[in-house]
Amino acid sequence: MSESNKTILEEANAAIVQGNYEGFLAFCSDDTEWTFVGEQTLKGKEAVRQWMAKTYIEPPKFDVAHLIAEGDFVVAVGDITMKDEKGKEVRSAYSDVWRFRDGKMVGLKAFVVEAAVEDEA
Repeated sequence: MSESNKTILEEANAAIVQGNYEGFLAFCSDDTEWTFVGEQTLKGKEAVRQWMAKTYIEPPKFDVAHLIAEGDFVVAVGDITMKDEKGKEVRSAYSDVWRFRDGKMVGLKAFVVEAAVEDEA
């Protein structure tokens, strides 16, 4: 089950990178709950849909360093680059803990930290 959950997450993330947000949401349960630690919690697929429409000005870019699966959980560790409301690219380090049930993503606990901007010489 762990390996199939990893495959599901990889396919879902591929949909996001292509801008296919509905394709991504097809991998989520209707009662999915996403917690962005220290920020907010989204309850339900419709809340996630609205968040994506507002947040993903352009599809994000992922650089996944590790995918670790055990039981009903998959942990993704890497970097994500997204555009902010001004069109500036913002890179963040992230660790996502995904919970699966019956082949669907039912929960996310996301730890996201914006990367420090290096001083330009």
